[in-house]
Amino acid sequence: MTSRYDNRVAAINNVPMYRSLFKKRGVKFIEQFKTADIYFPTNEEMGQLREVDHVWKLGDRFYKLAHKYYSNAEMWWIIAWYNQTPTESHVSPGQLIQIPLPLDKVVPMFMRGA
Repeated sequence: MTSRYDNRVAAINNVPMYRSLFKKRGVKFIEQFKTADIYFPTNEEMGQLREVDHVWKLGDRFYKLAHKYYSNAEMWWIIAWYNQTPTESHVSPGQLIQIPLPLDKVVPMFMRGA
């Protein structure tokens, strides 16, 4: 299954203002991923998906839900993005969230153009 890091462009950060940091780390530069473009499904695309309702409870975590529904904890970001909740602290116990399915249709919608 596709990771959100697939097809990501890596950039070399050798900006002079970070030279002291590089020296402390014993490196000449740092390689880092550029920010990905992640899209929200259109209304038409959402019509192709099935949603499973989940009532958020104490102890829930996006990675746990991703493991339960997708058998892949690394896909936690899909549930977070789909519900427009960047972190677990943005969800309250008792709040209804949706789990988009099937995963093989969801990922291409989020990563189109990648």
